[in-house]
Amino acid sequence: MKNKTITRRTLLKKSALAAIGSSLFLNSPLRVFASGKQAALTKVVLIRDKDVIKEGAADKEILNRMIDEAVIELTGVGSASEAWKKILKPDDILGIKTNEWSNLRTPPELEEILRSKALEVGIKPENLSVDDRGIRTDSVFQNSTALINVRPMRTHAWSGVGSLMKNYIMFLDQPSSIHPDSCADLATLYMLPETKGKTRLNILVMLTPLFHGIGPHHFNKQYTWEYNGLLAGFDPVAVDSVGLRIIQAKRLAYFGEDMPLNPPAKHIMLADTRHHLGTADPEKINLVKLGWNEDLLI
Repeated sequence: MKNKTITRRTLLKKSALAAIGSSLFLNSPLRVFASGKQAALTKVVLIRDKDVIKEGAADKEILNRMIDEAVIELTGVGSASEAWKKILKPDDILGIKTNEWSNLRTPPELEEILRSKALEVGIKPENLSVDDRGIRTDSVFQNSTALINVRPMRTHAWSGVGSLMKNYIMFLDQPSSIHPDSCADLATLYMLPETKGKTRLNILVMLTPLFHGIGPHHFNKQYTWEYNGLLAGFDPVAVDSVGLRIIQAKRLAYFGEDMPLNPPAKHIMLADTRHHLGTADPEKINLVKLGWNEDLLI
């Protein structure tokens, strides 16, 4: 009887864990696009082009091609126009959440590209907005049915890294309220009434990431490099997880020794293990690498 009891408990435990795992993406666009044998893995696309940065600015034509190739890979369809129609609908009210931090902002070229993709799908101009700090008074964001989250990757004094989950902080009346415990609960920003179930695409800009900083708002161009990439996916946790690994690898290469982030970017792991927002485990991420592969760091 003892062996039967242990076996039954083991089976119940496994069943419970399986149920938790299957519930992670019930409200995620990933559930729409995942299919077949890849459904068990979370797909993240890393695309790079060695010529995308020219004279300190992003080349719009190359950037346009990069994001189109990324969404084609994510959706598994044959053309960019089909891919965008899988992500956005003509009747959507779309907020493109950008980041305007002056030292390392979302490239204006990328903002323009995303706006044009939305218009090509058929979204009305009055139902489209690109904004950052004004989203709480922006009527499009307040009535949105869809969001695109796009921002550059950088180290951050309060959360270890400023990445996709951190980018929704401006939806809060008091952004500082999420700062305790190294911003451990940033995943909850994806569960606000203004955001829950609305994010159609996450784009982590890895063109010139900031891999080291000292103190709040610190920026030194010495600690940026031309990685010339974009990370895209339907799961913000998986995209942030990949971005974090690249930052950590760059720090090791630059400093010649392991230099842990201070504070650690623990919110990425906790987004998976505590909040069940998405997947942080590299073994559960299908990382597809496109384009230029020199010094990938991952």
